[in-house]
Amino acid sequence: MPDHGRLTFVLGGARSGKSRYAEDLVSAFAPPWIYLATAQAFDDEMADRIARHRARRGKNWKTVDAPLDLAAALERQTHGVPVLVDCLTLWLSNQMLAGHDVEAECERLAAVLSRPRGPWFVVANEVGLGIVPDNALGRRFRDAAGRLNQLIAQYANQVIFMVAGLPMQVKQDG
Repeated sequence: MPDHGRLTFVLGGARSGKSRYAEDLVSAFAPPWIYLATAQAFDDEMADRIARHRARRGKNWKTVDAPLDLAAALERQTHGVPVLVDCLTLWLSNQMLAGHDVEAECERLAAVLSRPRGPWFVVANEVGLGIVPDNALGRRFRDAAGRLNQLIAQYANQVIFMVAGLPMQVKQDG
């Protein structure tokens, strides 16, 4: 039976292979595939990263930019269509930079992700494994990212932790 109405959460460190692995999971379903992109190109290096990500994905992917209102973008998706959100960590950063109520926005997003209408895949960074940031903003971000990851993992049917390009199954609901 197809994996309709399931949430898969893929997290790991920077350059751990999260995005590519999640893209492979999505591509196991029939296209078209929706890519909800949260990145914003504030500089040339980030613009280049975004361009490389887009080039890696083929014509079967439809990219929807959702740097801030990710919950609404998810709600607009067609039932049964595979969706990849990449990534929650950038979305959280966007929320903080915009001065939004981070806790309220995380709860709003979690409410939508708790009711996936198709095979949904969400990518996030695990930022809590490194050193403690030396400033209040860095610690606030790290703590908010950790809380958001815990919240989404609670609703996910499957949680995969990526290490050096290798997936580790953390959670699997029947």
